[in-house]
Amino acid sequence: MAIVSVIQVGVGVFVFRNGKFLMGQRLGAHGEGTWSVPGGHPEFGEELEDTAAREVKEETGLSIADVRFGALTNDVFPVERKHYVTVWMTSRCLAGEERITEPDKYVRQGWYDFSDLPSPLFLPWRQLLVSPFVENIKSRLRASRSG
Repeated sequence: MAIVSVIQVGVGVFVFRNGKFLMGQRLGAHGEGTWSVPGGHPEFGEELEDTAAREVKEETGLSIADVRFGALTNDVFPVERKHYVTVWMTSRCLAGEERITEPDKYVRQGWYDFSDLPSPLFLPWRQLLVSPFVENIKSRLRASRSG
């Protein structure tokens, strides 16, 4: 395997509303054509909860609340020589209607749950679905349906 000089941190954000979470089909960056939740990179000194809120607002126009840690995955993209540790956060939609505010990053968006995921999924998703942390996120989704 090729040596990667820098491991980066990515933040993926589950935004729950009405028992589903928002996903977008990626464009431009690595993983083009695949689906994932909104997210991005923390800025220097930024708390992960603040990264989650900022990225969701920038990418979708939505405001979120109750941001919490959900999962962690170790994601290696050998072809692109990229290595990420992805921090998955959960949140609930506080206000707004989703829209694609960064058309250079997403082609389309939709609301999904674990029983009807779009495909193909972004590589970190494949890691997430087999991780021991995925139950944290599924339980948060179940809680959002009941409340």
